[in-house]
Amino acid sequence: MKKLNTIYRSMPKTTDVLSFPQQRSYESKNSKFKTQNSKLPSPLAASHFSLLTSHFLLGDVVISLPTAKRQAQTAGVTLYDEIYRLLIHGILHLLGYDHEGTAYKAKIMRKKEEEIFNAVKKTA
Repeated sequence: MKKLNTIYRSMPKTTDVLSFPQQRSYESKNSKFKTQNSKLPSPLAASHFSLLTSHFLLGDVVISLPTAKRQAQTAGVTLYDEIYRLLIHGILHLLGYDHEGTAYKAKIMRKKEEEIFNAVKKTA
């Protein structure tokens, strides 16, 4: 995770979840997602799969399971609940939500995470 975070976000530290949008148009809007090592494929490259027009591939979400396990223990929740939370967080990033810009954006994203998490827990 530390290597991915360093390569794709120029942040030489580990993290719990990373999101890689599939759409190349995102690359021009957010330069920190540009590949810095030309030997590595861009996480933003167009899909190699032909999708029906009714389908849309958002991108990839990478979760650090060791970090999720530690966070679950610290928070007193199950590992699955922490993975759900991280997956929801990653998907929201793929949908354009951001918590690093302002406190207001962070509050909006946190509220949406809780709303989705509660809906998932009801059906799980």
